[in-house]
Amino acid sequence: MRTSKRLRTWLSAALGAVTFTVLGSGQAWADIPFGQPIDGTATYYNDAGYGACGTQIDASSQPLVAVSSAWWTASNPNNDPLCQGVSVQVSYNGTTITVPVTDRCVSCDANHIDLSQPAFQQLASTDAGVINVTWQFVQTGQDVGPSRAPLHQR
Repeated sequence: MRTSKRLRTWLSAALGAVTFTVLGSGQAWADIPFGQPIDGTATYYNDAGYGACGTQIDASSQPLVAVSSAWWTASNPNNDPLCQGVSVQVSYNGTTITVPVTDRCVSCDANHIDLSQPAFQQLASTDAGVINVTWQFVQTGQDVGPSRAPLHQR
């Protein structure tokens, strides 16, 4: 009888944890304004190491984007909904690109994105440094995390 009670207690706790995880991540997805254009600025970076999604990145050779800390909702960024098939579609002077979110930009405000160097170069010369863009979150289904790798925060 004790075993049965312990098993019920354990199963209840496990079910509660799963329910919290599923419902909690659903709310976080709801916080991402998919398809809503944002007028902002874009800069570029070329760091290499681990991105906030816990995967190896090389911003000098891979097309990717770091978004403001304001958009990250999980206490562990490796598990953030932004790392689960979210990209940013960026438009500048008639050119539009789509790049996966793999990192966060702690120095960026909510309207500012930090593109990798090759992504930025698809839009403008790096000599420009900062450009005014329109961007939006889009779902691409290409999961870039999570991983158990150490975090890289710029």
